Amino acid sequence: MERPRLSQGLTQIYTGNSKGKTTAALGLALRAIGHGFKVYIIQFMKGTSYYGELYSLARLYPDITVRHYGRACPIQTLIKNGEKQCTECGQCFVEKGKIKPEDREMASMALAHSREILFSDQYDIVILDEILNALYFELVTLEDVKHLIKGKPPLVELVLTGRYAPVELIEMADQVTEMKEIKHPFQKGILARRGIEY
Repeated sequence: MERPRLSQGLTQIYTGNSKGKTTAALGLALRAIGHGFKVYIIQFMKGTSYYGELYSLARLYPDITVRHYGRACPIQTLIKNGEKQCTECGQCFVEKGKIKPEDREMASMALAHSREILFSDQYDIVILDEILNALYFELVTLEDVKHLIKGKPPLVELVLTGRYAPVELIEMADQVTEMKEIKHPFQKGILARRGIEY
């Protein structure tokens, strides 16, 4: 049986300074596969594998495929197993002004893979998770991202997530949602919780 196709593919952006951007994109992916669509998720700047959603999404393969490109956490297995909590050592995070050559290499690989997948005609929804953060950290260029949006096939939904969406991309997108932080447990000193924040 031939797989269903979207009647029209648009460009969506989930941005803002609060939790929920990746979560919203994953909710869209879950809805889409319920209708028989194929989803591909490429995660920029995320190399850590203790996020619970990665294990859930693996169960949904081949309807959803995930690839991530970023620094790994040195204790990720212990965190995933609940034996340790994140120590906030910073080894798996990129900081402005502290870019390493491997950060650029992984972002370049993620961008090349994004082009390949977007234009492959194999997927209905392509989610580029944290690509806007990669843009902010100058790991990809604004022209790179604009090229993806402009060249997007008409029956593919393209979803971009991350903080700091520039005005030019907001204007190009068909739908933009901003996550705004009102209150967060971090403000009370509550660290990221297994099963909730990761």
